[in-house]
Amino acid sequence: MAAPTADDRSTELADLAAMLADLFTVGPEPATDEDGTVPLDAALWATLDELGLQRLTASESVGGSGAGWREADVLLTAAGRSAAAVPIAEHDLLATWLLEQAGLPVDGRLRTAAVLRDGRARWVPWARAAEAITVLIPTDDGGWGVADLDIAAVEVTPATNLAGEPRDHIEIIGQASGTPVPAHVADDYRYRGALARALAISGAAERIVALVVEHATGRVQFGRPIARFQAVQRMVSDLACEAELARAAAEGAVEAAALSAEVGSGSDAAPTGSTPAGSPPLDPMARQAVAVAASVTGHAAAVIARNAHQVLGAIGTTREHELHRHTNRILSWRSEFGPVGAWDRELLESAVAADGDVWRWMTRT
Repeated sequence: MAAPTADDRSTELADLAAMLADLFTVGPEPATDEDGTVPLDAALWATLDELGLQRLTASESVGGSGAGWREADVLLTAAGRSAAAVPIAEHDLLATWLLEQAGLPVDGRLRTAAVLRDGRARWVPWARAAEAITVLIPTDDGGWGVADLDIAAVEVTPATNLAGEPRDHIEIIGQASGTPVPAHVADDYRYRGALARALAISGAAERIVALVVEHATGRVQFGRPIARFQAVQRMVSDLACEAELARAAAEGAVEAAALSAEVGSGSDAAPTGSTPAGSPPLDPMARQAVAVAASVTGHAAAVIARNAHQVLGAIGTTREHELHRHTNRILSWRSEFGPVGAWDRELLESAVAADGDVWRWMTRT
């Protein structure tokens, strides 16, 4: 059977995007728990489970779809655009991926993932909603292990991020030991998480631009839409440019990660760039592209949030308006797998190590 062509893949991705546009819609402000936390959207998660999207990138051998970063791009961008209250990245791209790297069994329980230090981890996404937590544990020999812990073996202290999403603190009850994994797994965990957040930010940024344009063209002051005022035009154009820059950086990282997986798996014609169990690490080009995406989307988030709220004024912070749901998320997401400054430093150090040939470093030629 002939390998899928680029046109075939584009058609498949377009079909997936169309389906997700119907699935992920921005509704009214969801009801929050007593502590103000946004709860898991159980109905949406059940639908994702039914469609096989909650394990989109997992290999078919564990009940996944065997897709890769290009498909994950479409899914995570759509989820970010709609402020979906589900742990797609944590369950699929991190927890399930870790289980596969360690050769551990995968079942249908809802999972999140964390890196343990001294039996603890802070700001773990969706821990209170999880049925199991897959953790990276440092080993005595300086390596890493993976353990899959039932939620009953974990003490969860509720906490939230700026957007009210669950970002809980956890502590292991008793002792936990992990199945050893290759050294690159811990590094790739950080890059995978950072790319997942960059994609979510780029999706949310698209929605923010749409909201700002709608408000600026519809809001009338002094007899004309505020979009006619030069100061407003500048703020809107700045945030729109930052949103496009964020999207371009995220797409570049997706393509680099997909190509890295294809080459690493020994199949240049691989249709999805899927990552099988025991897969090789992301190559240097992919890691650099992810660092760029994390840095660019992180800086863009600040400009987008600031300008959007300046254009909308007080209405953007009210419960009735959805703007703050997106701006608070992008400001929170940008630092969850390393602060923006850390990604900036990583890029700077890599450029310095290029021995003055910055152009070659930028283009990886």
